[in-house]
Amino acid sequence: MRGVINRVRSAKVVVDDQCVAEIGKGVLVLLGVHVDDTDADARWLAQKIAHLRLFEDSEGKLNRSTAEVGGSFLVVSNFTLYGDCRKGRRPSFTESAPFERGRELYERFCDYLRAEGVPVQTGVYGAHMVVSLENDGPVTLIVDSPSPATETRSG
Repeated sequence: MRGVINRVRSAKVVVDDQCVAEIGKGVLVLLGVHVDDTDADARWLAQKIAHLRLFEDSEGKLNRSTAEVGGSFLVVSNFTLYGDCRKGRRPSFTESAPFERGRELYERFCDYLRAEGVPVQTGVYGAHMVVSLENDGPVTLIVDSPSPATETRSG
């Protein structure tokens, strides 16, 4: 499972010209689910992202978590995070989880993130979304779950 996380001043998701989710200060998570991901990946990644220290303390060091600064999360599904562009000119998405399995693990990830005590908004799984963000810093990180599938993919 892969999360591209952006520290934001604000972020929102629009579907069919309607705003479906919006946050102020917090973290936008673009979430990709790999074909081999499990519930353990969803739990691990949610706990990791919930507790990452992405916000500055009084000395300007990244020492405060999203919860500590009163922030929120906006989670947006993004199957293209497992697009493989090494061959040809069109990405291959064979490493992305099938639709229903991806949705199941995306929803579990969101539930696990909520269980960490932070507000969570979501996009609409599988929809064409327009995502807007005001990146703060910018602070953008890629976090992969430590499953055996991730280890073989990165080598």
